[in-house]
Amino acid sequence: MTFGEFLSDRLGRTALQLVCAAAAALFLAATGTQTGVIVILLLVYFLIFTTVQVVDFLRQRSRLLELESILEGLDQKYLFAECVPPPNGLYERRLFDLTRRSGSAMIGAVSDAKNAQREYREYVESWVHEVKTPITAARLVCRQLEGDTRRKLDYELTQIEAHIERALFYARAEYPERDCVIRQTGLSEIVFQVVENHRTLLIQSGIRVETQELDFPVYTDKKWAAFILGQLLQNAARYRGEDPVIIISAKPLGKQTQLTIQDNGIGIPAHELPRVFDRGFTGSNGRSRGGSTGMGLYLCKKLAGFLELDLRLTSKEGAGTCVTLTFPARENLTKM
Repeated sequence: MTFGEFLSDRLGRTALQLVCAAAAALFLAATGTQTGVIVILLLVYFLIFTTVQVVDFLRQRSRLLELESILEGLDQKYLFAECVPPPNGLYERRLFDLTRRSGSAMIGAVSDAKNAQREYREYVESWVHEVKTPITAARLVCRQLEGDTRRKLDYELTQIEAHIERALFYARAEYPERDCVIRQTGLSEIVFQVVENHRTLLIQSGIRVETQELDFPVYTDKKWAAFILGQLLQNAARYRGEDPVIIISAKPLGKQTQLTIQDNGIGIPAHELPRVFDRGFTGSNGRSRGGSTGMGLYLCKKLAGFLELDLRLTSKEGAGTCVTLTFPARENLTKM
């Protein structure tokens, strides 16, 4: 707060005091008081008035600086009203009492919302585990079928499992630290596991997978990294072109390791590239081919941020898409 702001806030009061001083001077002059005496009285009045204003300004500015310092030092700033020192004046005490009551109500509302969110997340996780049982039973029934019916049913079950897995990771993404353990693991182990998990989808989509130079150790959570890579393979299968092929390769970047997933699919229009990681964005390809939720790449970006992976995507319409995942060096990780 500046002195100018302080005076502008008190403009009406100051104007009234000046008018009263002028009226008092006119009254004294009308009653025959000597001019010199009136001038002396006015000078004393203005000296006292100015001193009071300056002292009041310094007191208020000091109080504001103290409160700002307390607020800046709080991690949970909504607890500000609970942490300030007791006010001195009656008006400020009443004001802070109202603020404290309002803050308490807000804390209660936030707590209720967090509890409801936690209960919903726990329900989703429980539902996901429960629904896997009938899917497994359906797969056993599917094995008794033959020919094209079996392939189609197996493909649809694979799609259901992919949606369920996405829902599970979406629920866990709010508090990833509770389920994520970063440790050294083999990059080739992650890639081969993901390819095997999506074998049915890749075969039925007619996609050939080529792997190159994957024998590198990386520091990540194996399960979460596999989910990210699985989403990328599903996108490559959904937006495949003629004679589809996915090339998965890796190379060292100093102490980091960069994984590249390159496909020759239909690609992404240039004007849509800045939005591909937005929540719910499906794009023209997703709308034309159907089945897109707009959540896959959004989750990949969110989980990659927690794993401290650098996720980048480049694409050219009609020529394919290239996604790079750069795994951090061990000494750069903050979550180990």
